[in-house]
Amino acid sequence: MQSLMQMLEGRARAVDSLLCVGLDPHPADLPTPTPEAAKDFCLRLIQATAPVAAAFKPNAAFFEALGAAGMAAMGEVIAAIPPGIPVILDAKRGDIASTAEAYAQAAFDVWGAHALTLSPYLGRDALEPFLRSPERGAFLLCKTSNPGAADLQDLKLAATGQPLFEQVARLAQAWNTHDNLGLVVGATHPDSLRRVRAAAPELWILAPGVGAQGGDLAAALRAGLRADGLGLLVPVSRAISRAEDPAQAAQSLVQAMRSSRAEGLGQAAALPSQRMALADALLEAGCIKFGQFTLKSGLQSPLYIDLRQLVSFPQVLEQVAAAYLPILRGLAFERLAALPYAAIPIATAISLQGGWPLLYPRKEAKTYGTRAEIEGLYQAGEQVVIIDDLATTGGSKFEAIEKLSAAGLQVRDVVVLIDRQSGAAQALEQAGCRLHAVLTLGEMLDHWEQAGRVEQAHTRAAREFLAGEGSRG
Repeated sequence: MQSLMQMLEGRARAVDSLLCVGLDPHPADLPTPTPEAAKDFCLRLIQATAPVAAAFKPNAAFFEALGAAGMAAMGEVIAAIPPGIPVILDAKRGDIASTAEAYAQAAFDVWGAHALTLSPYLGRDALEPFLRSPERGAFLLCKTSNPGAADLQDLKLAATGQPLFEQVARLAQAWNTHDNLGLVVGATHPDSLRRVRAAAPELWILAPGVGAQGGDLAAALRAGLRADGLGLLVPVSRAISRAEDPAQAAQSLVQAMRSSRAEGLGQAAALPSQRMALADALLEAGCIKFGQFTLKSGLQSPLYIDLRQLVSFPQVLEQVAAAYLPILRGLAFERLAALPYAAIPIATAISLQGGWPLLYPRKEAKTYGTRAEIEGLYQAGEQVVIIDDLATTGGSKFEAIEKLSAAGLQVRDVVVLIDRQSGAAQALEQAGCRLHAVLTLGEMLDHWEQAGRVEQAHTRAAREFLAGEGSRG
């Protein structure tokens, strides 16, 4: 069974389009304000734009205004949308308990929509009826396109100093456990769109405001696209429906999106990558230091990596967790297995963002209570992926693999934030495991040296030490 976002992504790739066609039968666009006229208006738009539409978005308000017959017409319009094209019902619901259940039943079971726009104001429990099944879901109002959005959405939170809309984005990232929750962020606010994308790097964003509201398409795409050129859905209504040739208007919009996406991806390739931006954040947080340090082995090292510092930098920790996600989504496993101690907060943040359950092998078995060697729920035979902060020689990984294997768990993959390139990958490969790293220390040193962030004397000393470390390993 496909999740809502898998369906949306599949459709977007199939037609190479990010266009969401708005079905808004405004009375001014109808010969007479009747349910039949509203239905005919929408059916013509569907026929004209279906070849290039990534999704359709009926606006419930215009149908509700026509009474019971208008709502029946909306059902016929949704039923006429070709299979495989997601339908986002724009109704902006928000309520609790049995009322929310009834709204979900109406949207999904009665009207046949795949998603619904929702208000986040009532909190997580008000969203649960809409997110229960992965194939149905919601787009959460985050930073809307209207002028009055700032009245509440830009208010700064006392705890973090960040605007409320950013907190909504972070919550949505955590709540998206079934790959069926997105955000609504107006294309009229590209700076806010950029901030939301940073806070929720994986989520799909519905970005209204292009066209009649004055939002700039290219600016919205630059601000809101994910690194893979997807993740942004652009709803357009009047610029298509009021065009002399709606089919041509839709095609022109899609072509403009394709050009902007290609240009944006080309620019992104020329700029420092997101991974190097993360490397800079680690340096600024003091997780990598240069100087003279005595290691546990007694050796003198010109650099010291201490990722335990991440617990004091929640935003960097969030970036770190997000950087693991693309790697993990390409692997097959049931649970994360964090190595104590530095990797436990990292893996917890990954678990919250990706929705994967977590366990960890203890360094020493408990001498009381359950006497557990592994904390967390699991079943023998399940596959786990080890999460750690660093890879040097692989020694700590082998100890964990032994404990996990003794409990009947299978380990094929180890994912770390930084590979020191001192032999861990080769050692793990010989044991039948694959090492995956978000960053390698070598590329980080190259980047910092080229960017002038670390003195060449420090990077040269670090490389010499690492070369010796590899030969000692």
